[in-house]
Amino acid sequence: MKILKGDQVKIRLGKDKGRTGEVILSYPKSQKVVVKGLNLYQKTTKSTQSTKGGIIEKERPLAVSKVGLICSHCQKMIRVAYRLDKTGGKLRYCPKCQNLLISKTK
Repeated sequence: MKILKGDQVKIRLGKDKGRTGEVILSYPKSQKVVVKGLNLYQKTTKSTQSTKGGIIEKERPLAVSKVGLICSHCQKMIRVAYRLDKTGGKLRYCPKCQNLLISKTK
C-alpha cells in the first residue's frame, strides 16, 4: 500500500471532500486508512461503572482510492513513485518535485 501511517492526505471523494489530515491507522489487507478528525460518525455508548455514557465521535476507515497523498515539500496532491537505492531498497518520492517522501512515524 502506498499510503502509510503518518502521511498527510487530502480527501478526494465524499462528505469531507477537499479536507486534509494525517493518517493515524492503515489497514493494508482491506486497502483502507483512518484519517485523524475526518470521516466522523456519532456513536452512543452505555454508561458503565468506570465510564459515563453518551454520544462520542469516532473516525471511520476510508478506502485508499478516496484519498490522495500530499507531498511534504511542494504541498501538491501526488501519486507515489518509487526508486531503488544503492542497497536495493525501495524509496518513495514525489514525481513532481523529485524529493523523497518520509512519513512522521519512520
